[in-house]
Amino acid sequence: MPQILLLEDDAALSSGIALALKAAGRVVPCVDLAAARQALSAQHFDLLLLDVNLPDGSGLDLCREVRRTSSVPILFLTARDAEYDEVAGLEAGADDYIVKPFSLAVLRARVGAALRRSAQPTEVIQTGDLTLDFSRQLFQRGNEPLTLSRTEQRLLRLLTQNAGRTLSREILLEQVWDGGEFVDENTLSVTIRRLRQKIETDPKKPVYLRTVYGIGYVWGEA
Repeated sequence: MPQILLLEDDAALSSGIALALKAAGRVVPCVDLAAARQALSAQHFDLLLLDVNLPDGSGLDLCREVRRTSSVPILFLTARDAEYDEVAGLEAGADDYIVKPFSLAVLRARVGAALRRSAQPTEVIQTGDLTLDFSRQLFQRGNEPLTLSRTEQRLLRLLTQNAGRTLSREILLEQVWDGGEFVDENTLSVTIRRLRQKIETDPKKPVYLRTVYGIGYVWGEA
């Protein structure tokens, strides 16, 4: 059964979320960063649900820490609803950003989708100086290892599978974010920018992930 870490300091909300996700996996609740760090050091998790505002700091910091070594799916559950906050969450490495109050049914669906995507086996792709092993979640540019979030992996895989074909922003939103009803185009732009910073030698002059202005993006073989 999948292991889910839930970092939420509101006891009532934490209990409700744990109950709602009972069928999805075993939920380990944590009330602050210290407890979450301890849990992460003690066991493996298949998905992280993080609040931003916590008694002893910010969930953004924990997200950045985890992303240095892991591509485990990370979803933010937070009351911070400004566009700046969502961008900050995605740039910290989150795969999704859900604003409170939210529907528990929608949360279940998004958690289920994230777990399904993380379990999908994929092939190894080599192009230019990139080695992309999706099945083992190992990615390199030359000899440099790359840490990619689940969303970045899904976006990269979709683009590489359609190399040479321009994919519209609408298609990317629909297929990378399971329908795209709950995300906006700003989320896609942030993810594209973050991915380019990792895979491109010069993100301002991309060789692989190219923009087709007015349409979308295309993966070009180097």
